[in-house]
Formats: sequence, structure tokens, C-alpha cells
Amino acid sequence: MVCSALRRVAHARVYLVRTASGVPRGSGPAAGAAPGGVLELLGRAYPQDDYSNVSGRVLACVGRNLHNRQHHPLWLIKERVKQHFYAQYVGRFGTPLFSVYDDLSPVVTTWQNFDSLLIPGEHPSRKKGDNYYLNRTHMLRAHTSAHQWDLLRAGLDAFLVVGDVYRRDQVDSRHYPVFHQLEGVRLFSKHELFAGIKDGESLQLFEQSSRSARKQETHTMEAVKLVEFHLKQTLTRLVAHLFGDGLDIRWIDCYFPFTHPSFEMEINFHGEWLEVLGCGVMEQQLVNSAGAQDRIGWAFGLGLERLAMILYDIPDIRLFWSEDERFLKQFRLSDVNQKVTFQPLSKYPAVINDISFWLPSENYTENDFYDLVRTIGGDLVEKIDLIDKFEHPKTHKTSHCYRITYRHMERTLSQREVRRVHEAVQQAAVRLLAVEGRF
Repeated sequence: MVCSALRRVAHARVYLVRTASGVPRGSGPAAGAAPGGVLELLGRAYPQDDYSNVSGRVLACVGRNLHNRQHHPLWLIKERVKQHFYAQYVGRFGTPLFSVYDDLSPVVTTWQNFDSLLIPGEHPSRKKGDNYYLNRTHMLRAHTSAHQWDLLRAGLDAFLVVGDVYRRDQVDSRHYPVFHQLEGVRLFSKHELFAGIKDGESLQLFEQSSRSARKQETHTMEAVKLVEFHLKQTLTRLVAHLFGDGLDIRWIDCYFPFTHPSFEMEINFHGEWLEVLGCGVMEQQLVNSAGAQDRIGWAFGLGLERLAMILYDIPDIRLFWSEDERFLKQFRLSDVNQKVTFQPLSKYPAVINDISFWLPSENYTENDFYDLVRTIGGDLVEKIDLIDKFEHPKTHKTSHCYRITYRHMERTLSQREVRRVHEAVQQAAVRLLAVEGRF
């Protein structure tokens, strides 16, 4: 697995975590987390502080850009979406209406990732335990929406952004600390939105009223309904292009800080309802702050891995990082729209080990443990399940027991090599998370 082997990063670019004296640090759990050090990434140096929490293993994924690797399944999904938008939406001069940005740096400021999107300072999505921070002011983007404001400010009104995003999360077959998103944004002027509407000249985009479940306080109901219709029509056409006609679709009301009203799209695929994307009418405050006060718009975001796993029947998200030729050759297609179903590699046996420990009195999160295990075990770790919680009746200390499933994607693991990894996890948990081992 490329993401698990730091030595392979040199084949693309070299990203090293360095201390202030220039001595490289390792890829262990503490890599990149030493206040006073300097993290060198993508040609820039970032001073480290108490918020720095990016491990060497995650840094090894930066710059891989799987979505730009020709014939990779994520590239296939990106190209299919891009071709659809190029063909369906054409500007006045016959050129594509939507511009595509798929090489923007994944390093963003916390202002770009949160504040520009109106995410409150106390919002749980900002937690250190859920994100990868270079320091208090810079981070690896948690979503491609981090580029919305800048592109709007540059005067763009129709664009797609594709890129790798980073989140600390649970460990299983559908979650990985790095995944890939595709973001779409479209703005409308009054003339564009109401063109072709009877008596459209008399309709307005904005008014001063009150916010409701169906609209923002600054939008007219006519404008919101048209934007919502255009958004849902655009996305319905997109999933029909990807999955075929006749697909059952439903829209679920939801909440995002940067859109209102907001929706999730679910599709009925092989008899199961699956969420495939989130979207909504852009918050006008965000649009105004970017200098497009005379326009109203929509935005959507989808996960490339999510779509690829559904479309190609890929069972484990770790496979996207595989260099196994048996996996990669299945997606070397002459036409990106060609149907393909992943033929599973031989499934090698799992090795299962449990770990139990008493939690410290404070500053423990499950994501810290998941990230530690992923850092040490890499892609040998298939999933982690919290199987037991216990509170001691006298000391009121809390104990967690986790079951770690180890499985290599390309060969059989021995009990001996798993034992070495598992013992390293035990030692690191005590040393770095201040837990008290029960092993």
C-alpha cells in the first residue's frame, strides 16, 4: 500500500516533517506534533504548536492525487462527472460553462475551512480530534468547500472543485483518513434565473423578510424555488448519467452551515437506499462576503470513493491506495463510461486482537486512538470496533475494549507480525494517550 510506505513518496514529491534543526522525524504517532518544530509540506514551512497533529503516515498521502491518476477508479468518476457537465452546460461562446479545479493545494487556513463557510467558532466540526491541523492557523482541508469563497471572490460563477480531503474518523471498510470530494457551485443573476419565466422581469431575487424552513430571510420564495429546482434537476441528470435512467431518487431535508435550505440525495440502488451527496441553496451571507451581492446560487458536494464503491462494487476503501496490478488493471478502460464490476482479489484471512485500557480522566477521544492505530498499523488495519465499555463502581474510572481486525489486502499475515504491530499499539497508547493498560 502506497499510503503505508513512506519511502514511496519520493517517487512523486518529497514531504518531510523536520524539526527546527532540520533532522527528519519519523512516521510514528508523534510525528508532526512537536511544538517548536517546523513542518515542511508542498514547498512551505509551517511552525508547529499545540494544535499540530498530522502523522507522517497521513503526510505520505499528500500529493498522491489519486483523482488525477489516469485510469484510477477515482479518476474515472471525476472524468465522467466532468464530461457530463462539459456536455450539458455550455456558455455563450460554446465553451464549457463550468470550469474545473482539480489541483488546488490541500493545505488551507482555518479561516478558509471554517470561517469563510460561516461555521461558528464553537461548532463541533472544528474539533482537533476530528481534523488534521498543521498548526492553529493551517490545516489539511476537511472538505473541498474550503475553496468556495476564494473562487467566488475571483469572479467565478460556475465551477467544480475536486481534491483530496482529510478527516480523523473511525476505522472500517468505508472510512479512511484521506478521501476525495467533488464540489459544484453555480450562481445566477436575476436575468439568468428568470429568463423564460412569464413576467420574469417583475420578479426579484431578494427581499427583507424572515427566515423559515424553506428560505433565507434575504431571498424571495420565487427565487429560492427556481434555484432549488435547477439544483435538483442538475443533480438528477448527473446521477442518471452515472447510474442509468429509471433510478429512484429521494431528497432528505438536512442542515449545513453554508446552505439553506439543504438536502441530501438518496438513490435506491439494488434495493437499498444510499446517500450519495449533500447540497443546498448557498447562504447569501457567504455569497455577499465574496463580492457577488447581486447573485443567488446553489452548491453540492459528493464523495468520489462513495460513488466508486457503489458503481464498481469495490468493498474496501483501502483498495483505492493499492499498487496491486490485479486491482489497477481492472480500470484501464478505453471509455470512461464503460461499465466495470470489480473482481475481488483473493480475500486473505483476518487476524483479530483485542485491547483494553482505563481511560485518562480527561483529553481522550476515540478518534485519537483510531488515528494512533492507523498510524502504527497502516493499511494492515481493516477495522476497529469498540466492543465494551465499563465503569468501575468504586473508582468511577472508565474502561474501553476495542477489537482490531488486521488483514493484508495482498497476502496472508502471520500471527507473529501482527503481534509486533499490536504490541506497538499497546505501548504507544500508554505513552501517547495516557491510558492505563489492561493487557
